Amino acid sequence: MDATLELLAEKGYEGLTIEGVAGRSEVNKTTIYRWWPSKAALLGAALVEAEVLDFDAPDTGSLDGDLRRLVEGVARLLTVPPASDIAVAALGAAVHDPALAEAAKGFFADRFARELPIFERARARGEIDASADPMMIVDLLAGAVWLRVVFRQLPLDRDFADRTVALVLHGVRPAGNVA
Repeated sequence: MDATLELLAEKGYEGLTIEGVAGRSEVNKTTIYRWWPSKAALLGAALVEAEVLDFDAPDTGSLDGDLRRLVEGVARLLTVPPASDIAVAALGAAVHDPALAEAAKGFFADRFARELPIFERARARGEIDASADPMMIVDLLAGAVWLRVVFRQLPLDRDFADRTVALVLHGVRPAGNVA
């Protein structure tokens, strides 16, 4: 798994090969193919298992605090090597590779399963309505970081997480305006 991620960070998805992983990890490529039928499947498994991409769901005692920490974690994932090199190369390539996109679903399912307790605790504290969609909230927050960092290549200022969470949780209307 480590060899897969190292090669991905160094050479990108196009340069990642089963032969290269086998050579770096000092195993026969048939051993790799016995467990994973393609480089996309191997990379998908490596993404889920990767310590460098691992995180623990924050528990600050409030939804606002947990979501700010979550945004800060996504920002670190996308700005601090080697995690940033791995995430951007793998998930960026998934747009053009259906097999990798399918494999990346496991990574996102694992991440979301770890994030879900944030919303369960928030519901128990009465901070969000039962109808709130946790996946939509995470998508909006993480999407803001991805767009700013990866696609627009802009820096994140110190209060980006605070402003992004406030916008998602409270919207843009002035307080008291329900129209």
